[in-house]
Amino acid sequence: GVTINFFLKKKAPVFNALTIDRFVDDQEHPYIQESPFDWIRGYHTGGKSLLWGRQCYRLSDLDFTANKRDGHGVDWPIRYSDLASWYDYVEEFSGISGNADEIDHLPGGKYQPPMEMNLPELALKQRVEEHYPNRHVIIGRTAHLTQPTQQQMALGRGKCQFRNQCARGCSFGGYFSSLSATLPAAKQTRKLTLKHNTVVKEVIYDPTTKRATGVRVIDSKTLVQTEIYARVIFLCASTVATNQILLNSKSAAFPTGIANSSGVLGKYIMDHIFMAGATGKVAGFEDSYEKGRRPNGLYIPRFRNIAKPEDSYTRGFGYQAKASRASWQNRLNQPEIGQQLKDILHAPAPWEYALYGFGEMLPRADNTVTLSQKQTDKWGIPLVKLNVTWGQNEYNMREDMVADAVDMLTTAGATDIKPIKIDHAPGFAIHEMGGARMGRDAKTSVLNQFNQCHDVPNLFVTDGAAMSSSACQNPSLTYMALTARAADYATREIANGRI
Repeated sequence: GVTINFFLKKKAPVFNALTIDRFVDDQEHPYIQESPFDWIRGYHTGGKSLLWGRQCYRLSDLDFTANKRDGHGVDWPIRYSDLASWYDYVEEFSGISGNADEIDHLPGGKYQPPMEMNLPELALKQRVEEHYPNRHVIIGRTAHLTQPTQQQMALGRGKCQFRNQCARGCSFGGYFSSLSATLPAAKQTRKLTLKHNTVVKEVIYDPTTKRATGVRVIDSKTLVQTEIYARVIFLCASTVATNQILLNSKSAAFPTGIANSSGVLGKYIMDHIFMAGATGKVAGFEDSYEKGRRPNGLYIPRFRNIAKPEDSYTRGFGYQAKASRASWQNRLNQPEIGQQLKDILHAPAPWEYALYGFGEMLPRADNTVTLSQKQTDKWGIPLVKLNVTWGQNEYNMREDMVADAVDMLTTAGATDIKPIKIDHAPGFAIHEMGGARMGRDAKTSVLNQFNQCHDVPNLFVTDGAAMSSSACQNPSLTYMALTARAADYATREIANGRI
């Protein structure tokens, strides 16, 4: 295996001098890549909610029935109807702007007013939708407040200011993060205890009661180990870290990791394959300008393998897209100098289209998170070993991601079209999922339909580790809906004395 590339964090799209403190120090947080995997993390209060792309799309029954339909993975123990009201709840609390477009396999939700498309984007929408009856070009559904509610303003949140500097943190609370929304709401209950510099080592299990009793933690500064006890435990440490904690929680009852009687813990890791699509120049619209910097783009929902399967791959992909003008900073590499260069940089750049696909990754047992038997980190916790590779299905899908992008840009009248296909490791989309999947059968899954461990009823997992398939949509909204639903269920189970 190869130990971590110490400059991994520099690969992150929003990494720069202003956001460097939002990423872990790679040398202090090593892991082992048995195959290349970009594990991009931020260990701070707020976590990756300060850095995420904020695109929020619901899964549909096209996604929840996919495993059962084509035989990959295990059947999800839920359907869209089980999660729909919780999507509502999360969207209304978080504040998602967008249109409730009538698309069967991309359900609409509870949205604040959408952001506006610019004129080239409206032209792209018109031409694509006229030419392809089964394709839609919509404004992105994004976690930015465009019309804050009383509830959101009471948390200290305000309207998005269209600065598009979100990764620096938003003093207006304009986009959803745990710092702007969930932690202030939790603080208002007066029942919140927030512990900093605390690394969770393992979950403590009591074989007599067959329950988890708490977590063993290490102070990241002093290295002092203590225990924290709780009646119910939710693991939301992010996919890989949650798997690490579960796998490291060994006992006589669970020698390969807590709640792992099925033997599937740490398996079926997924991400999204992307960095494939096309760009093209847009003729016209020279007198069209934008005000502000819209922190959002377009979305083209999945259109492959819906009515009938493709020959070369299963599942599908969507596109994130935009029309924009390059800033002066992107045009410094000019042969001119002096006043000529200044004149060029003062003039608006031509409009360009960019379409980038995000494709679904099939769940495969050989894509794994395991723990090193020899190496530990500075806190004595076994290093994570990641062995995750793309399959032929993903590579075949990627070919269509490129070809369809070129085709749509041609239809839209773009020129100088450039296909894009950049090889990248799993993990780079920062949509890692799986390892503690939900399922109907305790023999083949870790969690039940309420994200509750089959084996340990007071232990819940509600982050990306719970996902049984990846779909092709950005996954964070689904994590939040699953978490809210599981918390409601756990509360009722406690009240009824069952956990």
